[in-house]
Amino acid sequence: MNDLTIEGNWNQVKGKLKQKYSDLTDDDLKFQEGKEDELYGRLQEKLGKTKDEIKELVASL
Repeated sequence: MNDLTIEGNWNQVKGKLKQKYSDLTDDDLKFQEGKEDELYGRLQEKLGKTKDEIKELVASL
């Protein structure tokens, strides 16, 4: 899944991530165009996963 696909489906993905990882907040999942790396960084820190693992996780949702 590329960044454009993530952007288009982000509300759905965000809801699924919050269900799976209840400690994620809206601030953790805030998506802003052009700041995808910040989003990945927040998720890496919160979930303890690599950027590739985060991408795979999002793609599987």
